Amino acid sequence: MYRSLLRARLPLVADSLYSPRSCEARSNVVGRMEFSRMFVEGLGHFRSWEQSVARSMQVQIVNALCSGERDQASKLLSNLGHGNGLRDDDFLFILDYCARSPDPLFVMETWRIMEEREIVMNRRCYMFIIRALSKGGYLKEAFNWLTFLGGNHDTNPNLRMYNIFLNGCAELQSSVHADYCLELMEGRQMGKSEITYCELLKLAVLQQNLSAVHEIWKDCIKYYNPSIISLRKFVWSFARLSDLRSAYNVLQRMVALALKGSASVRMSADGRYQSSRLDIPIPLNKRCGMTENGYSGLSALESIPVKIGEQKISTDSLLVDLPHIDNATEHSTAIPGNIPSVDEGNNGSSPQFSPVADVPRTGGLYLSAKQVLQSDPDMVDMELDGGGFGILKDIATLPVMKILRWSFSDVIHACARSRNCELAEQLFLQMDNIGLEPSQHTFDGLVKVVVSERGITYGMKVVKEMEKRSLKPYSATLATLLVGYSRSLELDLAEALLDQIVESSSKHIHPFNALLAACDAMDQPERAVRVLAKMKHLKIKYDIRTYELLFSLFGNVNAPYEKGNMLSKVDASKRIRAIEMDMVKNGVQHSRISMENLLKALGAEGMIRELIQYLQVADNQFCHTYAYKGTVMYNTVLHALVEAKESHNATEVFKNMKSCDLPPDAATYNIMIDCCSIIRCFKSASALVSLMIRDGFSPETCTYTALIKILLANEDFDEALNLLDQASTEGIQLDVLLFNTILLEAYLKGRIDIIELIVERMHQEKIQPDPATCSYAFSAYVDRGFLTTAIEALQVLSMRMISEEESVLQDKRIYFEELVLDEDPEAESRITKIFKESGEYLASALLNLRWCAITGFSISWSPNESLWARRLSSTYGPRTPASWKAKT
Repeated sequence: MYRSLLRARLPLVADSLYSPRSCEARSNVVGRMEFSRMFVEGLGHFRSWEQSVARSMQVQIVNALCSGERDQASKLLSNLGHGNGLRDDDFLFILDYCARSPDPLFVMETWRIMEEREIVMNRRCYMFIIRALSKGGYLKEAFNWLTFLGGNHDTNPNLRMYNIFLNGCAELQSSVHADYCLELMEGRQMGKSEITYCELLKLAVLQQNLSAVHEIWKDCIKYYNPSIISLRKFVWSFARLSDLRSAYNVLQRMVALALKGSASVRMSADGRYQSSRLDIPIPLNKRCGMTENGYSGLSALESIPVKIGEQKISTDSLLVDLPHIDNATEHSTAIPGNIPSVDEGNNGSSPQFSPVADVPRTGGLYLSAKQVLQSDPDMVDMELDGGGFGILKDIATLPVMKILRWSFSDVIHACARSRNCELAEQLFLQMDNIGLEPSQHTFDGLVKVVVSERGITYGMKVVKEMEKRSLKPYSATLATLLVGYSRSLELDLAEALLDQIVESSSKHIHPFNALLAACDAMDQPERAVRVLAKMKHLKIKYDIRTYELLFSLFGNVNAPYEKGNMLSKVDASKRIRAIEMDMVKNGVQHSRISMENLLKALGAEGMIRELIQYLQVADNQFCHTYAYKGTVMYNTVLHALVEAKESHNATEVFKNMKSCDLPPDAATYNIMIDCCSIIRCFKSASALVSLMIRDGFSPETCTYTALIKILLANEDFDEALNLLDQASTEGIQLDVLLFNTILLEAYLKGRIDIIELIVERMHQEKIQPDPATCSYAFSAYVDRGFLTTAIEALQVLSMRMISEEESVLQDKRIYFEELVLDEDPEAESRITKIFKESGEYLASALLNLRWCAITGFSISWSPNESLWARRLSSTYGPRTPASWKAKT
């Protein structure tokens, strides 16, 4: 009867198999040729192949399939079907190959021949057909086979067939078909094996369904005392979904099982580890289906007893609730809190990290392996918290130790993703205590979590520990360190690590991009060229992040040191054109950031025509889709136009921005107010301020700076000082740039009185001078012939540039005097080194003082005792902001 049912379903199956999707099922057939020949040699328990024409033809058919000659394989199959005395064994090798490939099209072609010859098939044949369909992506047809085969007792599918189908559901992430299968299994009372649960786990993890994993765990331990293989897969699942608490606790059950000596593992024929114990299916009493909302098994609140040895514990003790930890970091969201640690030797302070000796230990937040052991009197009583080195080597087999090492590594890598350094270090210490040697993969996870939480220095200590154990770091481990050095702008160390990565032929682009970003931040295009050369050597294709950095690094030639000229603009155009051609070659389109960097490069080089053209391109691609991104791009162009004093173009772009309904932000208004300083129109600037306030933006420091610049351009110093007082009264944070704006105009107009007033005002406001402040004040006195006063003012301002507090100057006086008064020619080199280490103001101040000493003036380290400083204090001493006036 089942034959007629299958014949009735054949058109539906055949039509779906010969669809366009069938092309995807042909991908791996060529690589199976060697395997098929090895399989033939291993079938010694069958009749000799040389004595059977049918079986010889099977070899020819499989070899034709492996070679991609499907037409030839079909002809040979047709010839085989015309033979006499055929039985299922004469097609078994073909069906097995189709199941392994998979090749669902040819397996159905083979089945059709067997149907026409009315060959009775055994369960192996059906299993191969279901595997070929399931792995080949034809879940609907495979489920039809499972359904119809159950209509006859002789062909009733066994549990293995259902597990094969569930494996196909996991690979295709089809929870709907998995739910159908579970309902069918329940209706036929098939029960479940550990493999069933493992296949359901794969599906849950691929769908990022943590609640389903928890339900599968509860259902599994209701019927099973899981083997170490099953526990390892649960650890992997919880770790992949960042449930560190559950992953840790299941891992401790694995350790307890291994220490008890009952974890037996063997190697399968295809090289996989399997549990040595029988996997006996347990009848299914309740429906536990996979639905769209998760695994609909038992209630999540049910406490299920788990038997370990003779002692029972419950899942409530396995997945304990962690107490609230006040100092939990924001990254450790996978568990309610971090594991607290106290280093008694440091009185609770942060311990110095050592991968073995100094790992912080934790309190009773988790169910440790020791606690599991103590809960079972049959288990060996062993101390895990210290001194128990080499325990597993005396009890566990090598496969068990490998499985444990994999699981420890999985959880440590999950700690890296969740940035839970304390738990990762605890696990590393536990591995050492039980005699489990960490692998390179284990160290890779530890380096990642340590670098993210403790810094690159601690990461290097872990690598040194690897070297002591004669382990070579992975390329991914070196990449983690490289990214860390790049972020801390230690480019020499980062580039040295890059050379090691190049030697290992790593294909990961992330570390290269990180170093390019550091080169961009430190303005080192020459080093970036070397990085690009190494990328070319490894044939690494650029991604959009690479191109974003290329525009920033090489989009302009002279900026920020010089303004663009005709030659630099031609060179910049060639660079930009080359980068964009490479983008087209690799099929990469502009991103918002790459376009912004391109616009900035054009603006910095002063290429106004090209800037406007690319703005139109950006307007079409980004601005109308995302208003905020459009505003940022327009601001980039407006800033470049104002810097180039293209007030007319800036006004037109601003009008176009308003007409396109792109909302201006505070930066837009500040840029346009600054634009008004070009045309010296305070009225227009005031109107923009009104629009700015109406749109909900308050004036900022840069707003007042732009307004004051306009007043100064019209030589209205009194109104500029009044505006300065108004800014102070309104609580605006005054900065050195605002004061320098006034100082510059006062210097250009020869107004020493304004300069002295502003310098004293800065001192009263505790705003440190910068090199520009020193330059304006010094040059103003020199131009008026007051040389001695100029030197005295330069000394005072240089001292204040180091620090406004005289106590700080006195504390560092000895070191500073050595640099300033040292007659060694290398002294200036040491000062220049300070400049390179981001100490621009300090280096400039020391060079100023050294120049004063060389010209013969004595250096006083008490700037407030200077006659010039005392005169300014008495003339423009502390008073209310409204009383600040220039004395003419």
